[in-house]
Amino acid sequence: MGCRATCRQVLVCVTLCCTLVFVNAEDPYRFFTWNVTYGDIYPLGVKQQGILINGQFPGPDIYSVTNNNLIINVYNSLPEPFLLSWNGVQQRRNSYEDGVYGTTCPIPPGKNFTYILQVKDQIGSFYYYPSLAFHKAAGGFGGIRILSRPLIPVPFPEPADDFTVLIGDWYKANHTALKAILDRGHKLPSPDGILVNGRGPNQTYFTFQPGKTYRLRISNVGLQHSLNFRIQGHKMKLVEVEGTHTLQTTYSSLDVHAGQSYSVLVTADQTARDYYIAVSTRFTTKILTTTAILHYSNSAKQVSGPIPGGPTIEIDWSLNQARSIRRVPCNSLLIPDIATGLAMTNLTASGPRPNPQGSYHYGMINLTRTIKLESSAAQVNGKQRYAVNSVSFVPADTPLKIADYFKIGGVFRVGSISDHPTGKKMYLDTSVMGADFRAFVEIVFQNHENIVQSWHINGYSFWVVGMDGGVWTPASRKQYNLRDAVSRSTTQVYPKSWTAIYIALDNVGMWNIRSEFWARQYLGQQFYLRVYSPVESPRDEYPIPKNALLCGRATGRRTRPL
Repeated sequence: MGCRATCRQVLVCVTLCCTLVFVNAEDPYRFFTWNVTYGDIYPLGVKQQGILINGQFPGPDIYSVTNNNLIINVYNSLPEPFLLSWNGVQQRRNSYEDGVYGTTCPIPPGKNFTYILQVKDQIGSFYYYPSLAFHKAAGGFGGIRILSRPLIPVPFPEPADDFTVLIGDWYKANHTALKAILDRGHKLPSPDGILVNGRGPNQTYFTFQPGKTYRLRISNVGLQHSLNFRIQGHKMKLVEVEGTHTLQTTYSSLDVHAGQSYSVLVTADQTARDYYIAVSTRFTTKILTTTAILHYSNSAKQVSGPIPGGPTIEIDWSLNQARSIRRVPCNSLLIPDIATGLAMTNLTASGPRPNPQGSYHYGMINLTRTIKLESSAAQVNGKQRYAVNSVSFVPADTPLKIADYFKIGGVFRVGSISDHPTGKKMYLDTSVMGADFRAFVEIVFQNHENIVQSWHINGYSFWVVGMDGGVWTPASRKQYNLRDAVSRSTTQVYPKSWTAIYIALDNVGMWNIRSEFWARQYLGQQFYLRVYSPVESPRDEYPIPKNALLCGRATGRRTRPL
C-alpha cells in the first residue's frame, strides 16, 4: 500500500508540474495603465523634481499570482526617453521585455509601450525601477508581490496583512544634477538621508492589530548603501528571499544590501504603544538613520525612548547573518525530473524553482564552466569609470538583443569581456560574454576593494554557495554549501572578499549582469550575458514581440516576416 500511495503521489505531482508548464492559455491576465510624469516631491523636506507613476511616489504596487500574465501599458509623459525594468522578476525566454537598454528600446517622449510579462513559476517579493539616465535617483520605483496560487500552501500561516517596505538612500539634489556630476567624470557625494516608502523620518506608519502577525516585504531600492532594518522591541522571522522560502530564522535586525528583497513576519506581541522602525546605513563612517512608526491600533502612547541601535561596523556580524540564511529543506516527497532523472524541488512548499523548466538539486550537477568577475575603479580619459574584468561598459547605438535578432553587425562582439580577470588597464567597450544554453556555471565575484559590493543578474535566480574573506581559489570550494543554499537574484560581496554562485543557464536571451551601486552601473560596471541556443524555437525563446519598439540601426525594420 505504501508503494502504491507513493507512486500515485509522484504521478499527481508530475501531472501538476506539466500542467503548470504547458497550459499557459488558462493563466489569468492582469492589466495596468501607468502614466509617468515629473512632479514636485518633498521626501527630505526640500522640494525636488521626482518621477511619479499615476501621480504616486513611490509608484503603485503590482499585485499578482504566480503564472499570471501582466499587461502594463506605460505612457511616457517625460521630456526624455524612459524604461522600466523588473528587479528579480525572471522573464522566461523573453529578454525583449526586460526593460534595460541592452534589450529594449526606450519609450520616446509622448509615446507609450505595453510590457507583456508572465511571472512564470515565481512567488515572492520584488520591485520595479527606471533603468535609464539615472532616473532611479528621482523615483519611478515600486513594489512587486507575486502570491502563491490559492490551493498551493506556503510554509507559514496567512498573515493578517501584507506591507511593501521600500527603503533606500536618497539625495536632496535632483537626479539631473547627480547625472551631470557623473557625466563630468566625478564621483557622487554621500547621500543626504534614508527614505522609507518615499518619506523621511517618522512620516511612514504601519498599523498592527494586537496579537496578530504581519508580513513586511522589504526591498532596498536605493542607489548604493547597504541598510540595516530593525523594529524597536520586536523580533523578525525571515520567511522569503527574492522568491525563495527560507528557514524561518528569527533576527533582531536584518542587513539588506542594495537591490535585495526580503520578507519577514512580525507579531504585535508587545505593550500597546507606538514603536520605532529604524533603518540605517552599514559600513559607512557617517551613519545615516531614518525612522518609520509601527503603530498598534489600540495605542494611546506615542513613540518614545531611544531609537534602537544597529550592529557595529564589523563585517563578521553581517557575514555570519548572510551564511545563516538557508533554503527551506525538501523534507517531503521528491519527484524525479524527466530530463535529468534527479530530484525536483518539493512542489508542495510553493517555492519557485531556480530552474523552472526542470529543477534538480544544484549540488549534484557537474559544473561546465567557471567565470571569475573582478571589479575595478579607475580614471579613463580623465573621467571616473568602473569596470568588470578591466572592461567598462559603454552602451551601443542599438539595443544588443534587437541587433542580435536582426543580425546587425558592428553593434557588439561576443567575447568582448573575458571569463577571468586579465590584469589589463581599464578600457571602454560594449562588453558581451557568450554562454551556452543549459550550461551549469560557477561564477565567482572577487572584491579587492574596501566596500561592500552588490551584484544582480537579470533573468535568473542563482544559488549563493559560498562567501568568505581573501582571494578565491579552487580550494575555496571545500567550504561551499551544496545542500541548502538560498536561491536569489542579488548577492553581496564583502570588502576584500569573494562570493561564489551556481547558476543554471536555462533562459535563452541577452541578460544584464551589473553592480547594484547605481553610479557604478551608470559608469560601466555591468555587461551582458548572451545565453545562446542554435535552435530557433519558441520552446527555447519567444520571438520578438509584435509591439516591440525599434530604434538605432533597427529603425524601420519589421518585427515579423510578411
